[in-house]
Amino acid sequence: METKLTLKLDQMVINSAKQYAENNHKSLSKLVEDYFKNLVYDYTPPPKYPPLIERLSGVISEKELKNLAKNDERARYILREDI
Repeated sequence: METKLTLKLDQMVINSAKQYAENNHKSLSKLVEDYFKNLVYDYTPPPKYPPLIERLSGVISEKELKNLAKNDERARYILREDI
């Protein structure tokens, strides 16, 4: 189902976007729709922990890590919080 959407944009941006759409044989609506689709479907949330920790995920549970963090500065650094 298609629904109408009204946007307020700078006139120069609109003119440039219309020209871009015309040069690429697309409608402005199709460009906006494609942009929103990419924005929503390609979104990957930022990792909660550094990459090394993400790769080691499952080796130790977050609960166990938090227990370690009470007495281990390295675990606190991984969690990036003070317990």
